[in-house]
Amino acid sequence: MRANYILKLLEKDERLDGRKLDQFRPIVIEKGIIERAEGSARVKIGKTDIIAGVKMEIETPFPDTPNEGTLKTNIEFAPIAHPDFIPGPPSEDATEIARVVDRGIRESNSIDLEKLCLIEGEKVWGVFIDLHVINHDGNLIDASSLASVAALMNTKIPKYEDNKIIRTEFIGKLPVLHTPINVVVSKILDKYIVDADKEEEEVVDAWLSVATREDGYVCAMQKGGSKALSLNDIDYMIDLSSKKSKELRKLL
Repeated sequence: MRANYILKLLEKDERLDGRKLDQFRPIVIEKGIIERAEGSARVKIGKTDIIAGVKMEIETPFPDTPNEGTLKTNIEFAPIAHPDFIPGPPSEDATEIARVVDRGIRESNSIDLEKLCLIEGEKVWGVFIDLHVINHDGNLIDASSLASVAALMNTKIPKYEDNKIIRTEFIGKLPVLHTPINVVVSKILDKYIVDADKEEEEVVDAWLSVATREDGYVCAMQKGGSKALSLNDIDYMIDLSSKKSKELRKLL
């Protein structure tokens, strides 16, 4: 019954909470909330609440990029965040979100990884982004991406001396070159909406996640949902996502 009501409202270009189809819920961004992390941020989009922490570690570089630092992204679905979340290994949904967030940051060249090289082919800084879902009320991808970028902007590189990381001293900020913003556009019936809440996600036919840099460069996309998208759908969704990303970037 609730799903039918959502669909009937959308037919009239209306939503349950009174928002416009292209309107986000209220967004709150806090940086530097975890004292012992090298960088951190908390993002709330409506009732969806996510914390991102960044840790810097010494790593061996990948063989094909011996002079670049590494990036790894992980997300945890805390059972307290939603009844659907259960303890145990990461679910497929968690793995997908981590990959979407990681790809947006990586493909945008957000971090100058060459500046994280200590000894080429042997020792580099590794950037580890850990995301924790505190409350899930829809649109985890956008919230996770926004929290990750905010945390990276807040990250400092600790001092490394005598093969030890001195986490109480810092040599400078993480070299962030770009701020990729991810916006998921969902298609329900013949309508396109942004920032679908949990109830709206239950009736989504298809969605497209688009990560865009500040210069307009589209650096990553991911399609989801059970139904196909036409080329016209994709063009419209990319344009809408790019437009909304400019609004979100101002909040950083």
